[in-house]
Amino acid sequence: MFQTNPSYVKRWLCLWIMGVSMYSTQNCVASDSISIRNHRMEKSVLLDKIKGGWAGQTIGVTFGWPSEFKYLGTYIQDYETIPWHADYVNEAMTTFPGLYDDVYVDLTFVEVFEKFGMDAPLDEFGKAFAGKAYELWHANQAGRYNLQQGVPAIEAGHWLNNPHADDIDFQIEADFAGLMSPGMADVATDITDKVGRIINSGDGLYGGVYVANLYALAFIHDNIFFIITEALRAIPMESKFHHCISDVIRWHKAYPDDWKQTWFEVQKKWAEDVGCPHGVFHPLNIDAKLNAAYVVAGLLYGNGDFTRTLEIATRLGQDSDCNPATAAGILGVLKGYRHIPEYWLKPLQQAEHRNFAYTDLSLDQVYRLSYQHALANIQYHGGDTVGTAVRIPISEARTVAFEENFAGHYPREYISLKKTFSDEIAFDIEGIGFVIRGYVQKKVTDAEEHVVRAALYIDGEEVEQANFPSDPMKSRTELFWRYQLPKKGHRIEIKILSPHPQYELYAVDCLIYDNLK
Repeated sequence: MFQTNPSYVKRWLCLWIMGVSMYSTQNCVASDSISIRNHRMEKSVLLDKIKGGWAGQTIGVTFGWPSEFKYLGTYIQDYETIPWHADYVNEAMTTFPGLYDDVYVDLTFVEVFEKFGMDAPLDEFGKAFAGKAYELWHANQAGRYNLQQGVPAIEAGHWLNNPHADDIDFQIEADFAGLMSPGMADVATDITDKVGRIINSGDGLYGGVYVANLYALAFIHDNIFFIITEALRAIPMESKFHHCISDVIRWHKAYPDDWKQTWFEVQKKWAEDVGCPHGVFHPLNIDAKLNAAYVVAGLLYGNGDFTRTLEIATRLGQDSDCNPATAAGILGVLKGYRHIPEYWLKPLQQAEHRNFAYTDLSLDQVYRLSYQHALANIQYHGGDTVGTAVRIPISEARTVAFEENFAGHYPREYISLKKTFSDEIAFDIEGIGFVIRGYVQKKVTDAEEHVVRAALYIDGEEVEQANFPSDPMKSRTELFWRYQLPKKGHRIEIKILSPHPQYELYAVDCLIYDNLK
């Protein structure tokens, strides 16, 4: 067994050399193990890989721009050409600044590290995120609203407070954590396990942890399959996220030349959404694990080829700008900026000087800032950054704690409400939980911004009061929700506490949960 296990030989060879020469340990890292403690990398290589990560992410989100959430429950056929031209990044940044939510939310967290250092507390991330006036959706918007309403940062993404807790949001914004933790997967885990809780929990949080690990490992390994499987060690084995990604790895082995067959297998087993009120009983699927499956499929079937990886990760559909952004960002780290094909890089370089929407940062500035944060993070965790190379301290991957959102909750039906009200609404349900979709709306087009306050009653008892700002940057994603109720009939009432002649609430429908599938 000893002779047939190359990683075992390499590890013991390293340990033997360490006993002879302490100098050698800086360079001794087995290609399929992260247990060896130090890795030496030239600073020029480190910078090139960090640039490759940010460049790949920006290229990927731009490439997926026309197809985002247009291919729901299907993939983009081979005969469909996905556009790309010499000034495409500039065009996208001008036409749809909100496309780059992947990047500008990332940069919010980068700014916090710049201001407060490597031990920045969670509350500072929460304050920064709550104060940003950029476009957000789903778990991001629900988390920001919670923070703005005084919910503690540690609880803002919890599924009991956030119906979108399993959505993709933090998964597409965790790049920064891996890019500032080169080779230090456990450090990337610590950062994401903390910061991600202002947006997601459970599988939604795991998406961010997993992506950050993929980035961190891509700095020191060049085997895509190893990176994908090793990063999965950070995710609890009993989680659905782990099961889903493990299935993709298995299906890739079974169908190594057919990504479409793997897509079908993913659809059959993992396309059923439970949490997101917009994805249940609908082909839209913004679930973290499903879209992470598409990222992993893109990386596996792309097999290190930048163009093929982008094409497949995009053609798999659903969140088809965020998924190629993640895949291309990871591959950009692995290959480095200099090795991104000119076809993709040239249009990006035309826009590297431009600030992203809602920030004072351009890619040119982000490259340098992220590099400085990586150096600081290496030093903070016991590495060495003196001279022309860095010594990166590497340790074993850490598995985060297991948690499951919406456990024992199964969507049973939507009941249509379609009612505008300025005073109250009441209806009956049978089940263990519900989500009432709806929003505040103006009766008069030019009415000044206002906050409507309303209360939720269940079986005659007031259980919550909530604010409904008309400002879209401060809006509540749904009217009300409640889980973990006794299984029986319930009387649901919403009463407006602060009536306003120019404002009303509109109830769209109510998603009802049962404890039986």
